[in-house]
Amino acid sequence: MTLELQRQMPKESENPVYIDEIIKGRRAKRGFTDKPVPVEVVKDILSVARFTPSSSNTQPWKCYVLTGKARERLVEAAVKNFNDNHDKLVPEYPFFPDPIPEPHASWFNKFRGQLGDSQGVERSDKEGRRRDVARQFKFFGAPVGLIFTMDRRLVPASFICYGGFLQTVMLAAQGRGLDTLAQQIWSLQYRLLRKELGIPESDMVVCGMCIGYADNGLPENDMKLDKFGPEKFATFLDA
Repeated sequence: MTLELQRQMPKESENPVYIDEIIKGRRAKRGFTDKPVPVEVVKDILSVARFTPSSSNTQPWKCYVLTGKARERLVEAAVKNFNDNHDKLVPEYPFFPDPIPEPHASWFNKFRGQLGDSQGVERSDKEGRRRDVARQFKFFGAPVGLIFTMDRRLVPASFICYGGFLQTVMLAAQGRGLDTLAQQIWSLQYRLLRKELGIPESDMVVCGMCIGYADNGLPENDMKLDKFGPEKFATFLDA
């Protein structure tokens, strides 16, 4: 972290719940301005995220940081690949079970409905939905795109460690005034990514991520989602 960023961060004694506000303030953003993000700031974010705990310190994460012309080349190739082959692309690992069990299916469908409404795209509008997916492969206009990979020889439990790492990246970005979106959907493009980025066959594509400054004038960037309280998901035992 740069000295200037350190000066901007409140001291613990000034605001003991600062990290709580960062966590509660983070939102998935699906539209960004073209305001640039210095690559040194991204390096700072990743330098903080490296302290994420992992099982027996295995540190399963790897990432590719894309800016400038490298980002433009990948975006152009990924959008073309999706438009040409959208019905043939499959991820390296399942995103959801088929079918999604209840009550998770209801939460999923409610979210998809909210997102479609905010974007003005009906669930029945296949062409509109396809255009929206293509926007994902443009990193929603964010100036920085990250692609995360993992040694495929690791077992599924390493995804637990990886989830913590991704959250730490997003919170470190949030603390610097940046917005993010984790994108599982980039796993659909694993063959293209392998070719474009030189990802070895031994590694699998876990996800992508946008980093930038959100365009908060977009309705999809102001969605109000249900977040259940601990009474919904936690059991407290004291005897």
